[in-house]
Amino acid sequence: MQSENPDLWNKPAEMQKLNKEKAILEKAVNSWTELNRRVEDGQVLLEMAVEANDEGTFLEVKAELDALDQIVNELEIAKMLSGELDMNNAYISMNAGAGGTEAQDWCEMLYRMYMRYADSHGYKVETMEYNEGDGAGIKGATLLISGPYAYGHLKAESGVHRLVRVSPYDSNARRHTSFSSVFTWAEVDDDIKIEINPADITVETYRSSGAGGQHVNKTDSAVRMRHAPSGIVVSCQTQRSQHENRATALKMLKAALYEKEVEKQNAAKDAANATKKANEWGSQIRSYVMHPYQMVKDHRTQYETSQVQSVMDGDLDGFIYAMLKGGVKPRSASGSPDDI
Repeated sequence: MQSENPDLWNKPAEMQKLNKEKAILEKAVNSWTELNRRVEDGQVLLEMAVEANDEGTFLEVKAELDALDQIVNELEIAKMLSGELDMNNAYISMNAGAGGTEAQDWCEMLYRMYMRYADSHGYKVETMEYNEGDGAGIKGATLLISGPYAYGHLKAESGVHRLVRVSPYDSNARRHTSFSSVFTWAEVDDDIKIEINPADITVETYRSSGAGGQHVNKTDSAVRMRHAPSGIVVSCQTQRSQHENRATALKMLKAALYEKEVEKQNAAKDAANATKKANEWGSQIRSYVMHPYQMVKDHRTQYETSQVQSVMDGDLDGFIYAMLKGGVKPRSASGSPDDI
């Protein structure tokens, strides 16, 4: 085994990468072994229920079948996450569209949604950037979500997210439509070589505008990098050291450039296109309607649910699985209107 090679002991980064891959593979093998064992046990239990004509045992078998169905679904999804970067951690950035306070509030709602999604799946979350809005909400934020297949699950979140609700900021209680864009890209390893001409980068330092504490440091060490040829802008304000923020921002920039190159190579394909879209009508990938009815709908797969609050609390699995399964319309999670 590679992990037993003494030469690797002097290469901690390579050893860590290998151990991560090993843990993921072991989890997949263990899940498959567990599934087979429980199927065999379930067959025995079913035979006992038939022989004894025991309704209680039948109900026990039914409950076990539901649990097995969930395991099969997870294994099916894991099989689909076979992209080169699917196993990696993910950066996810959200930015408020036009609309002032209303759009900034919507952007902060998305920020919380992804924080809760990550927490419910056992992912580690770090806020890389957090820019407070004017009066309420945020202008934008960037998260680093770390864990097995974080990017594979979140890559299809890139696009424009549309909110329809009665605005809490409108004294006349009118319905408002707001937009925020989301962009996801994979954290790449240092062994992936991305050449960047220093002359193409503009570096700005500024004071963090975040809330401090749970969000970011409020010091003058924040760093923003602009890459002129691509137009990509990344920011980092998590550390007190400007040097550390600069190093992290450069790593983020390299990852974003790598994502852009992968995008270019896959331009002819529809799958996993993480291109940013304009924050405007007709370009949204998903709509969240809170008034006059309750509905969240993905316009790419037609998957929808009336459980809006659950979605805002991070329950995104239905939308993610529908995308991973090839965009085929799954069984709807609600019986609400077809279109938003």
